[in-house]
Amino acid sequence: MTSDEFDVIVIGGGPVGENAAGRTAAGGLRTALVEAELFGGECSYWACMPSKALLRPGHVLAAAKRMPGVPVGDRLDAAAVLERRTRFTSDWDDSGQVQWAEGAGIVPVRGRGVITGEREVTVGDRVLTARRAVVVATGSVPRVPSLPGLSDVPHWSSREATSAKEVPASLVVLGGGVVGVEMAQAWAVLGAEVTLVISQDRPLAKFEDFVGDLVADGLRADGVTIHTGAKASSVSEVDGGVELTLGDGTKVVAEHLLVATGREPATRDLGLEAFGIEAGKALPVDDTGRVSGVDWLYGCGDVTGRAPLTHQGKYAARAVGSAILADARDPEPWTVTVATADHAAVPQVVFTDPEVAFVGRTADQARAAGLTVKVVDLDIAVAGSSLHADGYKGKARMVVDEDKRTLVGVTFVGQDVAEMLHAATIAVVGEVTVDRLWHAVPAYPTISEVWLRLLESYGL
Repeated sequence: MTSDEFDVIVIGGGPVGENAAGRTAAGGLRTALVEAELFGGECSYWACMPSKALLRPGHVLAAAKRMPGVPVGDRLDAAAVLERRTRFTSDWDDSGQVQWAEGAGIVPVRGRGVITGEREVTVGDRVLTARRAVVVATGSVPRVPSLPGLSDVPHWSSREATSAKEVPASLVVLGGGVVGVEMAQAWAVLGAEVTLVISQDRPLAKFEDFVGDLVADGLRADGVTIHTGAKASSVSEVDGGVELTLGDGTKVVAEHLLVATGREPATRDLGLEAFGIEAGKALPVDDTGRVSGVDWLYGCGDVTGRAPLTHQGKYAARAVGSAILADARDPEPWTVTVATADHAAVPQVVFTDPEVAFVGRTADQARAAGLTVKVVDLDIAVAGSSLHADGYKGKARMVVDEDKRTLVGVTFVGQDVAEMLHAATIAVVGEVTVDRLWHAVPAYPTISEVWLRLLESYGL
């Protein structure tokens, strides 16, 4: 065994771990970044980047079809789409990420890190000790349902779905969350026969109710068959693929099965049980990322279960790095050492067609939090949207805290609405009153005109 000493050891070399390590290294602390697979993590190779690379060409094709005068075909060049996806993953080669880490003053350590003592991490035959802190940023892993037959049948997780080398003839997707709907649409547009099986009455059930309805319309328009309110009862291997049996006896046969039924914090096999943390459960952290009861241990990203999104994990990682540098204890909210936005100002985009852009609380969540709310709903039907695409179809919702007259939630659904999300995020984080927001004049003719229509409908 060999040993080495650092100020900070970060376990998990994805975007979240990179941000935490980059922050402490930039602050002059000797920092190790430990990664068991590829530096760059899930987002770079199997999630955010490849999935959006698969989806974007379909969006462009759909947008072109909505614009008279633009010459366009009916199908994508699947081979070119897959090749471009592979370029975005650097063909699953992480040497560029390693070079970035070294250039940022971080020491990359390849191997599985296990916490074997106080401020001690063992990686293979190396024992690393941390003078300041150990940060866990190992992300999340797929949650596998207890479905009879599943363990005996080869199936896809999100990794296989984003890294497949060819378009499957047919695909059945189990799960109507973000991964399920995005991958169902991506592969359908690329030419697969896709069936989506969801247990709720609509996809994306955690969003405002109209979101799932509009996304379902978009999926069906691309040829996806949707079974709603459907429970999978068993799965088996058959000639040519897999057979999924639903609770009502319906059988769905496809070449591949994608199981997209959620994820859980990746806290297994890290040695955390010695510190009272149950394997597979989220790290209990405060807003600085410090683990409850363990003064030197921090967590950020999916592993905390707080806001399982790459951008939000990176935000929390920056707070963790700043907190370690400052040795922050009970700092004020909305300062750089705390992830205050995790509680009620989390933005999210679902990259389907139509897109979904959401920040803050849904109307139901706002009411459950005890707020007195007013909800304003509108179709997105302004000059900007009419110019943007023929037959533009979209909806917007604004949730207002009537006591403070501030926005606490905003949802947009429609083509290219993601680019309006940051304005909504600023309004929610900044607690901008509707009276002040009235003076933020939207440029004409853009889709952002919907802001004016929302405020007019509110009563201004």
